[in-house]
Amino acid sequence: MDWDKVRIFLEVARTGQILGAAKRLKLNHATVARQLTALEKDLKTKLLNRQTTGSSLTPAGVALLAAAERAESELLRVGSQLSSAADKVAGTVRIGAPDGLGNYFLADKLGAFAADNPDLVIQLVALPRTFSLAKREADMVVTVERPDEGKLMCTKLTDYTLSFYASEAYLARSPAIRKIGDLADHLLITYIHDIIFSRALDYASTLGDLITRRFECGSVIGQLEAVRAGHGVGILHDYAAERYPELRRILPANSFTRTYWLVSHPDTHDTHRVREIRRYIVGKVKEARRQFIAA
Repeated sequence: MDWDKVRIFLEVARTGQILGAAKRLKLNHATVARQLTALEKDLKTKLLNRQTTGSSLTPAGVALLAAAERAESELLRVGSQLSSAADKVAGTVRIGAPDGLGNYFLADKLGAFAADNPDLVIQLVALPRTFSLAKREADMVVTVERPDEGKLMCTKLTDYTLSFYASEAYLARSPAIRKIGDLADHLLITYIHDIIFSRALDYASTLGDLITRRFECGSVIGQLEAVRAGHGVGILHDYAAERYPELRRILPANSFTRTYWLVSHPDTHDTHRVREIRRYIVGKVKEARRQFIAA
């Protein structure tokens, strides 16, 4: 059985789309379709039901997917042993992370790690979304809730806090904010409820009727920049807000505490490059732990 064809089949099975798999594999759409057809001819069985809306697995496809993933896991394990023997971190590792931690902490730290390891490519996907390890959307992910399904390898990174912030200029020209009830007189800069990717990030719902005016933004960066520009009050990550001297932390008694978890798939958890990056991230977060919790 041709592994190149099986590898293509794996991507189609995981993405559910020939076009999506072609993009991830950096192949032509027609090439992917042709290789799938050739694999089905080799095995003398239909593996996929191809439709305009996507591709679904036949019973034979489900069986091949399970066998292919076992083979892939073994190849990754052997590859890890070989690369460990060479004592060099090489290859490509994709890390999914919430945009707050990704942009205001990991981008700096992982950039330094990549600079020190010229044979390694680190892909940091810092977006407000979830990532599927089973579909190989990432090799490891940072989550704000501990996964309770699947056989995943999970490590607590750190607790972190978020607080209310406003710019110094905004506070100088706006009604005073001395207690939580005073927020009713201010524009709250917050997330878009419909697209929030984790209930753990639903901070604003605790304010109830206090929120009379809102500016909603889908990214942490956008919220922070709107607060910095002096348009209202926002709930911001303390470790990000401390970078900007024009921001003032207000209502310190009304902060929020959440947790970051580092999660990887058991198939890739012990590959040399994933193991080394995981160890590095855990170490850097430990060094900076005081930054994540506001006093």
